[in-house]
Amino acid sequence: MQFTFTHNAPEKQVGDCLIVAVYENRQLGTIARQLNDAANDYIRQLLGNGDLEGKTGQTLMLHNVPNITAKRILLVGCGKPEALNERRYQTLISKAFAAVGGSNSQSAVCFLTELDVAQRGTYWKVRFALETLQRDRYQFEQFKTKKSDTRHTLEQLAFYAEQSDESKVCQAIQHASAVAAGVKAAKDVANCPPNVCNPAYLAELATALATESDLIHTTIIDEADMAQLNMNAYLAVSRGSQNPAFMSLINYKNHPDPTAKPIVLVGKGLTFDAGGISLKPAAEMDEMKYDMGGAAAVYGVMKAVAELKLPLNIVAVLAGCENLPDGNAYRPGDILTTMNGLTVEVLNTDAEGRLVLCDALTYVERFEPEVVIDVATLTGACVVALGQHNSGLVSPDDELAQQLEKAAEQAQDKAWRLPLSEEYQEQLKSNFADLANIGGRWGGAITAAAFLSNFTQKYAWAHLDIAGTAWKSGAEKGATGRPVSLLVQYLLNKATV
Repeated sequence: MQFTFTHNAPEKQVGDCLIVAVYENRQLGTIARQLNDAANDYIRQLLGNGDLEGKTGQTLMLHNVPNITAKRILLVGCGKPEALNERRYQTLISKAFAAVGGSNSQSAVCFLTELDVAQRGTYWKVRFALETLQRDRYQFEQFKTKKSDTRHTLEQLAFYAEQSDESKVCQAIQHASAVAAGVKAAKDVANCPPNVCNPAYLAELATALATESDLIHTTIIDEADMAQLNMNAYLAVSRGSQNPAFMSLINYKNHPDPTAKPIVLVGKGLTFDAGGISLKPAAEMDEMKYDMGGAAAVYGVMKAVAELKLPLNIVAVLAGCENLPDGNAYRPGDILTTMNGLTVEVLNTDAEGRLVLCDALTYVERFEPEVVIDVATLTGACVVALGQHNSGLVSPDDELAQQLEKAAEQAQDKAWRLPLSEEYQEQLKSNFADLANIGGRWGGAITAAAFLSNFTQKYAWAHLDIAGTAWKSGAEKGATGRPVSLLVQYLLNKATV
């Protein structure tokens, strides 16, 4: 699909469909008024018949409007101007493009950039519109023998803005296209079934990135390497599975200063988590293929970064592993010696993600990172605390936390910072080891982060718990691709400092 910029007068636009705004109580937006004047009050007279009130998401397709070159005009209800925020804007964008698609239009011009959306500029309105369109078009049907009959006839979409905003529109198209590609890549990996997507599959994807971009070099750490590195916690989780663990290192170098310290992203990649000996309930266990949502997101981020060619040094880690019960599986009561020497008493084998991550977080010390951000579907407790709308953010570093919060707000990929103080470490005390791998019933999202903090003392660190945001259940079951948008925005911000 081709995205472009236009500043031509609306009544002179040539194409299949013009998308314009109508507010509540049939109040025409600026562009709609221009078209109405050119059409000798035709649009206002039609609205007088009551076909469209202008409520958020309502649409009305007009054909062969007098004195208008375009074949169609789509009127889109935008509600009350003062109530229009980012979420409602994305809702009406979804409704608008669904209506355009249903009209078999091959080209369209979107004039909804004129809307006043929570003081967002042209860049953000174009970017949100494009990302929303690509999100709504997503389908995962690789394993279906009969595909859905969904034809996407829209091939060209132009965004209207003043000529002075052309560079902003073009930049928004570039950024949104890369983010959308990264989100799609993350969804595709996460939605892949666990009999296909195992740790070796993640390693293959990471290796393929290096063939797609000259800026990327990939290294794969196998179980023999992990044993030499004393990554005993990581290996313990993998013991119950016939699929060996692989940790994939994606090294991206494009900083003007080749010696610049890298930003490190670590993604939890439990390609299936049955809970180990502490077996999960059978209901909805199929969704535990999404326990590699952190690795999927990090992979998607690197796809976007490579497309944008950001001037940064980045190391991305896909911590691939599988947690299954068998005669060789690790047990509750086991004591593990981690890569950094701390010992951990295993109280629950279903708290495995932190055991994989703690060794991965120790491993990345060798890169002398500027910052480290781990991304993990870590705790059900985070879902209880924040639901499915906000990812959990934990960091002892205020500056890093604020940068991530800003990126989350900019990209509308929401996150909420949870506290982290030494009291939570008290819950991780063990009578027999340095740490227990769980901290009891209360504050589980925070005690999991507190556990990880013991392995991040040598660099600035933040943790994103995406257990509630990485996928949806029920009728909308599927991966969301979050928090790709948040992390790409964070990197975009770093690239422009």
